[in-house]
Amino acid sequence: METSQQSSEEILREPQHQARPGEERKMHPRPESERETPGSNKLKNKIALITGGDSGIGKAVALLFAKEGADIAIAYLNEHSDAQETQQIINTKYNRNCLLLPGDISNESFCSEIVDNVIQEFGRIDILINNAAIHYECENLEELVTVKMIRTFETNVYAMFWLTKYALPHMKPGSSIINSSSVTAYRGSKHLLDYAATKGAIVSFTRSLSSNLIEKGIRVNGVAPGPIWTPLIPSSFDEEKTAKHGLGAPMHRAGEPSEVAPSYLFLASEDASYMTGQFIHPNGGEIING
Repeated sequence: METSQQSSEEILREPQHQARPGEERKMHPRPESERETPGSNKLKNKIALITGGDSGIGKAVALLFAKEGADIAIAYLNEHSDAQETQQIINTKYNRNCLLLPGDISNESFCSEIVDNVIQEFGRIDILINNAAIHYECENLEELVTVKMIRTFETNVYAMFWLTKYALPHMKPGSSIINSSSVTAYRGSKHLLDYAATKGAIVSFTRSLSSNLIEKGIRVNGVAPGPIWTPLIPSSFDEEKTAKHGLGAPMHRAGEPSEVAPSYLFLASEDASYMTGQFIHPNGGEIING
């Protein structure tokens, strides 16, 4: 697998395409989800709820958090094989509990149900990772399909509001919320108009919520990745574009989920105790403001 040791080498992927939402086990090469480094109990006995934790960045975060001592709840759509594989690694390799919660987070009642199930299983939520997202490519605004735009906002933005709303009563001082934005929030994307708009909204939501919760002792931060090799890519783009994913980054390659997950660990741990309302940018060297 490609790793950070190839930081400036141009890497072309094999052309490939999948139906939505995409499955990691069908990707070639498979994304790198973790690195074989020892944990240090930075999240010992914490409870983390991660949306989109079955694969991609969410999976890498779930595995790293489990390595660091956390029990994990994973909300995902319907990629059961990926989710079960992630659960097995957490259970057997790291000896932590992992609760799987399949369903559609664009439905508010399911967001409430997610939190109810996590509380029933674990009793609290220490870390909330709002990570799941979708996008649909669109060449120009005239071709934008309203139903797809609505679903993009429901999944990427509305669900973030709903999950946080229902989780907050179960989060104590010292808890952490981390939201996944994107480099597109800062420099736009001419072919992902509504997706980039949702990611911009997430930046504003994160900054606003951080101020709102500061007196409660709950930190709110975000991560804004650049091009990362996840199932979202082959399930969203055609084979040619998938093969070239990430070549436009200064490092001339897509990042691996394992290269993004440490940003979430830093923000979730006490290492970031003096940070709230901030974003980290693992994007392969693109300089942006914010």
